[in-house]
Amino acid sequence: SRLSCSCARPRGRKSKKAVTADILTALVKACGGDRLVDVRDRAILITAFASGGRRRSEISALRVEQIVEEEPVPTDPKAPHGEKLPCLSIRLGRTKTTQADSDAFVLLIGRPVRVLREWLEHANISEGAVFRGIDRWGNLEKRALTPQAVNLILKRRIAEAGLDPQAFSAHGLRSGYLTETARRGIPLPEAMQQSQHHSVQQASNYYNDAERTLGRAARVII
Repeated sequence: SRLSCSCARPRGRKSKKAVTADILTALVKACGGDRLVDVRDRAILITAFASGGRRRSEISALRVEQIVEEEPVPTDPKAPHGEKLPCLSIRLGRTKTTQADSDAFVLLIGRPVRVLREWLEHANISEGAVFRGIDRWGNLEKRALTPQAVNLILKRRIAEAGLDPQAFSAHGLRSGYLTETARRGIPLPEAMQQSQHHSVQQASNYYNDAERTLGRAARVII
């Protein structure tokens, strides 16, 4: 009799393509209007990316009570007394890599702060769920978005930007954040503080891919 192979199929990445800064720019442009839904979607995309590539479950569960105003920070860290940028922290609580009583947090600095504030002010949200449903008439609902809704929002904006929605998912914001930090030469430990990856091996996969395309090893003959 033939022997059957019990080898498990290798797990693919959750998103075929990473949402890097260039793609994020196209998505933000796709929701560049002044409708409430546009203001919300801009805030979702920029907040999720800038806060370290937050998972769609974290974005859908985000509450105003998790957001803390911080002192403005220098635009240039080397010039502490120069121009300042607004700063917020997001207290994460329980996530896939933290405990319920964890004091883990991530930061938003500069433009992401302004975009998130714009959404909260436009929607007149001062407590409870940050990102909520909007009905077909443009009215804000009380219920929070589901993780699935966050994924569908990204796919819709991907399509509006002229890209293939089948090639992306909300996880692409998480992988895209790490890919982008690698491209910009940001040290992996610093990026992991923001992404809250606890596995160096997992986080370094994105770094390895970016570094290989930018490195010299594949350019011996060009």
